[in-house]
Parts: sequence; structure tokens; C-alpha cells
Amino acid sequence: MESFISAVMAELTTRSINFLTSKFLKPTSLDVEDRLCRALLRAEVIIDEGMGRDITNQAMLLQLDMLRDARDRSRYVLDTFRCQLHDNEDTNDQGVSRSSFLSKVSSAKHLSNRGSQSFKDMQEALDYLRSMIIDVNELALFLISYPQMHRQPYSMHLELANCMFGRQMEAQLVINFLLHTHPHKGEDLGLLPIVGPGQVGKTTLVAHVCKNERVRGHFSKIMFFSIHDFTNDELSNFKKGCMIEHQNHMPNSNIERRLLVVVELIGDLNEDAWNRLYCASKQYVPSGSKIIVTSRSDKIIKFGTTRALTLKYLSHESYWYFFKTLTFGSRDPKMHPRLTRLAMVIAKTLNSSLIGANITSRLLSDNFDVQFWGMVLTLLRGSFQRHVSRFGEHPIDLLYQNKPARLPIMTTPSEEFMVQHQYKYSHEEEVPQIRFADVMFGSVKPHGKFDMLLWKARIPPYHSHVYTCEIKELKNTASKRKR
Repeated sequence: MESFISAVMAELTTRSINFLTSKFLKPTSLDVEDRLCRALLRAEVIIDEGMGRDITNQAMLLQLDMLRDARDRSRYVLDTFRCQLHDNEDTNDQGVSRSSFLSKVSSAKHLSNRGSQSFKDMQEALDYLRSMIIDVNELALFLISYPQMHRQPYSMHLELANCMFGRQMEAQLVINFLLHTHPHKGEDLGLLPIVGPGQVGKTTLVAHVCKNERVRGHFSKIMFFSIHDFTNDELSNFKKGCMIEHQNHMPNSNIERRLLVVVELIGDLNEDAWNRLYCASKQYVPSGSKIIVTSRSDKIIKFGTTRALTLKYLSHESYWYFFKTLTFGSRDPKMHPRLTRLAMVIAKTLNSSLIGANITSRLLSDNFDVQFWGMVLTLLRGSFQRHVSRFGEHPIDLLYQNKPARLPIMTTPSEEFMVQHQYKYSHEEEVPQIRFADVMFGSVKPHGKFDMLLWKARIPPYHSHVYTCEIKELKNTASKRKR
């Protein structure tokens, strides 16, 4: 009997200690939020230091890229938690005026579940980010051995608006390929394929690499070719489409007339024509020259002399950071929780479109008002949902493929705004005077078919994106009821 009582007392003591430990030592949401902010600060220091140095080791670049993904994920989870916390406070303030007790209980239960899930996500993001920081501790020591790159002192929102975002690792990989010299001159001509879907940033990546001073000093000429369909006819007119982007006039015996040839393959690939061009290039192009081919098709991968670089769209977490920084600018998003919540939903509807982020962020930044942002969200979400239910695809997905799509108009919902074709103009060509914002808000009311300037890029290669559009009157198919 005594042994039984002692066992019961020991069990009660253990349970009491566990209860007190879980009650008083369990971290609160504010504790986890503070720890996550400090971990994000440490990750930011490592990433900024790494991206500011000329790293040639591909494994180190991959580690930095993984740490950047963990940072973006943690930022997104933190913003989601803060918005959720603000939603809970608003609901508690409004709960006094509600008349239905059941609606109060249901709403409180729903918010409690969402809050616990947000807290769990934040804890998981903190653990993952901490493990990533531990993994790159040795990497931070090796960063000092790499030379620093010259950078201009921009504030963050200006830097994202005027610089390429999220492609630092890819840019460094391309630079390493271009500056690598073969030990024997008899080796094949170096060819790097860069593949990816439409509007993912292939041309922008190459343009930024070609602006690099070391790349310009390494080649005597940088030539660009744009080819729609690589056929025999295109092959005969290949040199006519050449544009010399850079020509090195400095006397340097080390250059030895090396060439960098960039081929933008817009259409399909004829393998026989490409083989003939490549074989001819190996005979006539000086030793040490390099070729970069950008294409949406994977057929070009097998022609590469090095591993192909495949570009993908930004992750949802990275895209949110890009959109938030452009939208709020120098304003602190923590001071505007309602606008932050609306911005998160708007960013999700844009389907990772970089052009859409630039256009929408400028629109929201110029009209910093909760009601206006809510109206934009209602318009975009309603229009995109109708498009998916009617055609089975998101309109931005169709625009990626250069297919016709329908976009919303804010002033005249009875009209249908249809985009038919897309074109890219160089910065030297004249562009249409009609802008997308003018059509969307009704300040300009064109009829029939017309060309419209969607976006003029502020980063190399400074392309202007022009759409051929048509506005149609929606037909009212509803029949009148007879009395």
C-alpha cells in the first residue's frame, strides 16, 4: 500500500512539474516574434556581405541562395502573423456590437485556429532559419577572402526599383562562365544555355551581366542577335540582325579579340540550322569567345558546353517582399497593418508577375488609402476569378505565353478589355502615348484596336512592353421577363 501511495505521489509530482514548466517556460508569440526578428537580422548581415563580394565558388553561392530563400520565407510568415494579430484585435473591438452569440463564438474559434497555425508557422520558420544560419557560419569566415564589389548607396525601395531582384546567384554563375578561360586553345567554343518561361527575366539577367565591368574588359565585342524562328532563312540573314552592345577600344593584348555572342531565340529551334551555325562559329570566331543562348525551349540545353541555367519565377515569399518594398517605399509597413493585409492578398492575385508588381505597386503607392486599396483588390480578384472560370486559366499565365487575355477596367464594367499581342520595344524606339493606367481608370477612352504602353523598364535592357488591345462592348444576354 505504501509503495502504491508513493508511486501515485511521484506521478502527481511529475505531472505538476510538467504543467508548471509548460505554463511558465513555454515561449509566447511575442517571444518567438522577437527571436525571429533577431534571426532575420543575422541572416540579413550574412546575405548582404555575401552579395557584396565577388564569389566564384558555386557551392557558396548555392548556400547563400538557400539562406536567402529561408529569409524570405521567414519574412512572409512574420508579416502573416502580424496581420493575423491585427485582425484578432479588430474582431475583439467589433465583437461588443454583435447581436448573435453564436456568431461571436464561431468567429472567435476560427480566429483562434488561425492564430495558433500562424504561431506554429512562425516557430517552424524560426527553427529553419536558425539551422540555416548555423550551416553558413563557416561560409561567413570564407567571405572575407573574396574581393568586394562596388555598390551605389541606395535605399532599399530605390534599389529594388532600379536593380535586378533575386538573381544575384544566377548573375554570378554567368559571370564565372564568361571569365573562365580554357587552358588549351583547341577546345570547343563555350556555350551557355539559359532557359525558362516567358517574362521570367532571361534577357534582363544577360543585360545585367553584360554591364559588368570585368565582362566588358574581357571581350573585345559583345554582340546581340534576336531570332524568331531558327530556320534556314533566318540563318542566311543572321548577321543582319546583329546589334553591337559593346566594343572595347582599349589596347589590351590579353583580350585577343575575344567575342561574346548573345542569341535570343524567341521561336522554335531548328537543330540542323543551329549545328551549321555553331560549327561555322568554331572556325571563324576567335579563341576564347563565348556564346549565351536564351530560349523558352529546352531543346537548346543539349548544345551547351556547360550546365544550362534554368530560371524559374520568384517564390511567393520572395515576390511578397519585392511587392511590399516597392509598394510601401520609405513607409514602415508595421505602422499600416490594414494596408499590409490588403497588399498581401493583392500580391497573391498577381501570380508572381514582375511587370504586374511594378504597375500595381506604383498605383497603390500613389493612392495610399484603405478604401482605394480595397477597391483595387475587389476589381482584380473578381476579374481574375471570372477569367479562370470562363477560360480555365489565369490571365497572367496567358500573358506569359503571349496569348490573348482579358483585363479589368475600373470605370466601365460593361466593357471588355482584351489584350491580343505583346511586343518589346528598345529604349531608342518610339512607344505609344496611351498608358495602361489611363485605360484602366478611364482618363483615356479608346475604341476598337489600339496599342498601349504597359510598362517602361527602368533597368537594363530598358525594354518598353507594348500591348495591342481591343475594347469591346459586353453583350447583355439576359432576356426580359414577361408579365
